[in-house]
Amino acid sequence: MRRITLLPSLLTLANAFCGLLAVSKGIDALAHSQSDPALFYPKLESAALLIFLGMVFDALDGRVARITGGSSEFGAQLDSFSDLLTFGVAPAVLAKVLIEHDGPLSGYTGNPRLHFLGAAFFALMAILRLARFNLETEPDESAHREFRGLPTPAAAGCVASTVLAYLTLSRRELEVADGSPTPVGWLMSSFPEFEIHFPAWFFAGLALWLPTLGVLMVSRVRYAHVASALMRRSQFDGLVKIVAMALVLFAAPAPVLFLVFNGFCIVGVARPVVARLRERAGARSGARSGARPGERRQGVRHP
Repeated sequence: MRRITLLPSLLTLANAFCGLLAVSKGIDALAHSQSDPALFYPKLESAALLIFLGMVFDALDGRVARITGGSSEFGAQLDSFSDLLTFGVAPAVLAKVLIEHDGPLSGYTGNPRLHFLGAAFFALMAILRLARFNLETEPDESAHREFRGLPTPAAAGCVASTVLAYLTLSRRELEVADGSPTPVGWLMSSFPEFEIHFPAWFFAGLALWLPTLGVLMVSRVRYAHVASALMRRSQFDGLVKIVAMALVLFAAPAPVLFLVFNGFCIVGVARPVVARLRERAGARSGARSGARPGERRQGVRHP
């Protein structure tokens, strides 16, 4: 086997470990939902946080590999397998567990088979997305400035941040044996004291959001590479932005993560639509001024 670089490979395996542990936490949450209900929400919260921890390792391994000159075909394949676990399988499991556990509490029953199909579609599209990425992407830095299709970490972030926002804003509390309330966990304890009751359509929307994200992953919609964009700017500007984002994230982690990831997904879809509408508006204004579209593009002016 060709030479491999140790540090990037260890970071990639740490990403895979986070994904496996997130899946395990999701299964444990469902297993304890009957015997020890107080453990369900903390375990689900831990599983969602592990997905974000996997993103940190995923961002570091590629950067370290390029800095140390350790990029290789082995590393690319290992990264894809790790991403499949952390950003393909784990979010699908978490969403299915939450929908089928808390959906009936809000009046949503749904269909377990349809829930499985939505989760499976999300994971399968992540596989196709990663396989296409390996074939189409070059190892040089210029190929990492833009994505064709929603990146798998961003899709996983949409699901995991939605789960965290639900757990935090709904303030799920269970009565234990002595009658004292058991909070969700660290995120909920750091959030202001109010409660939002999520309606049944929230769980139906989450069930539909999974296949929608799957379609976006295999689409040709262009998304910016946020990490590369920050690195391309001056080090001082990047440092200021990172510190500002960290402070905002510390103030309200769950809502901020929800807005950032889902907003990133929606903006990528809306950007070409807005550009096309602007082109049509420009063509209509040119037609009203009497200039033919071809002449307008060539800069021909009419008196």
